[in-house]
Amino acid sequence: MDDKLLYIIAAASFIVLILLLNWYIKWKAYGKEEAEAARRKAEAKKAALKGLIVNCPLCNSLLLPGEDLVSRVYRPMNVPDQLCTINGCPHCYPIPEKGIKRVCPVCHKTVPLENGHLTARLFNKSNGKKHVIVTGCSECAKH
Repeated sequence: MDDKLLYIIAAASFIVLILLLNWYIKWKAYGKEEAEAARRKAEAKKAALKGLIVNCPLCNSLLLPGEDLVSRVYRPMNVPDQLCTINGCPHCYPIPEKGIKRVCPVCHKTVPLENGHLTARLFNKSNGKKHVIVTGCSECAKH
């Protein structure tokens, strides 16, 4: 009888220890996510004051300075109008972050991650600035 009670207490202690360890790991990860979100919010506010914030056309995430779109530009750089494809930003390509949806701004359909992109026209202005007009996604702007 004493041996059975000892085994039951040891098993219960082991289960409680595992549950506490699991809770602690989740709690630590939750704190890191909150700290990262607060840091990104502060950086976004600082960049907004400087006028440096741009949104990703696929997932509408804020792109802070240093975060670039993954894109391909076709034809030589000296033409004023170029074809380009936009695959996404660090938040939605190559692996989307949790809760991020890739949506075409033209047809409002979900853009697939594999072989999915936006088709756009890139205009090189004479003052050196660039302007992009999205014409559709890989589904709605087939040539």
